[in-house]
Amino acid sequence: MDIEKLPTQEFVLEADSELRFEIETRNRKVIIELKEGQAELFGTELVAKKPYEFHTGAKMAIFTYHGCRLMVKGEMNIHYIARETPMIQYLNAHAAIEQLRVSADEQNENGPIAMVVGPCDVGKSTLCKILLNYAVRQGRTPISVDLDVGQGSISIPGTIGAFLVERIAHVEDGFSQQAPLVYQYGNLSPSANDAYYKLLLSKLAEVTLKRLQTNKKIKSSGMIINTCGWVKDAGYKHILHAAQEFQVAAIFVLDQERLYNELLRDSPKATQVVYLTKSGGVVERSRSQRSDARDTRIREYFYGRRTPFYPHSFDVKWSDIQICKVGAPALPDSCMPLGMKADSNKTKLLPIQPNNSILHHILAMTFCDNIEDDVINSNIAGFVCVTNVDMERQVITVLSPQPRPLPNCIYLLSDIQFMDSH
Repeated sequence: MDIEKLPTQEFVLEADSELRFEIETRNRKVIIELKEGQAELFGTELVAKKPYEFHTGAKMAIFTYHGCRLMVKGEMNIHYIARETPMIQYLNAHAAIEQLRVSADEQNENGPIAMVVGPCDVGKSTLCKILLNYAVRQGRTPISVDLDVGQGSISIPGTIGAFLVERIAHVEDGFSQQAPLVYQYGNLSPSANDAYYKLLLSKLAEVTLKRLQTNKKIKSSGMIINTCGWVKDAGYKHILHAAQEFQVAAIFVLDQERLYNELLRDSPKATQVVYLTKSGGVVERSRSQRSDARDTRIREYFYGRRTPFYPHSFDVKWSDIQICKVGAPALPDSCMPLGMKADSNKTKLLPIQPNNSILHHILAMTFCDNIEDDVINSNIAGFVCVTNVDMERQVITVLSPQPRPLPNCIYLLSDIQFMDSH
């Protein structure tokens, strides 16, 4: 694509306004350059005179507090300048969190732990990104936590995790995620195995709270927690459970007054609950768009995003790999051993004999090499995908980021499937 032949437009933004745009057409590229003034993308400042590339699927909002001039090369499917934005609210939320960090510094206590909640497609991930970027710009190193198994912003869908944010997110590539802590849940909805999801959530809270104690800077910086969009019934209970386990100091509720009032009623008195409006640029995604986004996340894990990766494909004998699944079929209480509850079955580890049912499924590599170890609480080293099952030869073919042989460990079977069409 010849950049010089791309159509060029110029946008002048007034103070406290933003350019919102979407790129939907396949194989389309848009280049944006800040010519004058100051502007930012989800909390990351744009460098003047530096071109930034955005590709198909991008849904972005470039905001300015003081006014700016932008040059855009390429065609955007949707674009407009919005003069009504919630960015001042988000800045005030950051300022309140920063005051708590200053207090934590002085008293050598844990920094503020803030959680963002709300239904699907209201901008929770975007708000978390803004708050994390603003924190880093203040010289902080907060921990980013993602509890949304349907999205998988830290790893792949079907996981929850955390990582330390030491640098501002790159405009095009996002945060640099060095050695993230990831736990395998293996499904897109917490409702699939409620007991296991709560167990992993508690484990993640335990480890991240310990991580805060490693040095004073991390300790006072606190955490920003993103949650899934399930906010009713059991989903609401998960929010309360997370608030308790992570010792949340502030809950930011996006775009749902009912949820805000319920949390005001049920949250501990020490937890502040704040209502924030969603951005007008937030777009509700269809089921197919969500599915495509999940496939893209998994494809990027194996093949890279901007920098191409070259994964390996090879055969593995059934006898050389230990595959397990968390959760046994439900049994009536009358069939359970004395003293055991039905929930105990949901967190039971079951060995799986390879067969055609695992074709195209993701396998997560644990740090355990013995089934007697605490496998279900183990964090994850990486993933492989089963691309073929040969029943006669008793081998499976896997797509793997590293060459053979596979590590000698327990592999957790995920319900997430990926069709490798690369």
